[in-house]
Amino acid sequence: MSVVTKKIEGKRKRLSRQSFIDRKKKVDDALAISTLDAKEPTIETKKLAVEYISGNIEIPEMLEEVIARYKK
Repeated sequence: MSVVTKKIEGKRKRLSRQSFIDRKKKVDDALAISTLDAKEPTIETKKLAVEYISGNIEIPEMLEEVIARYKK
């Protein structure tokens, strides 16, 4: 179980509709930009994006998890 997954358990933030839309747009934009010169993001990264959109984690937690995965 990853560090972020442990933090997610029991932690669910209630998002307004606008917050959800804003988060979704940020993720869509970031994924679109990231695939211009690189491979498609991994399944794990996409799962983290869904957790962010849902309000379960924040961007620093996403970055921490992705960086930790590649440091192994």
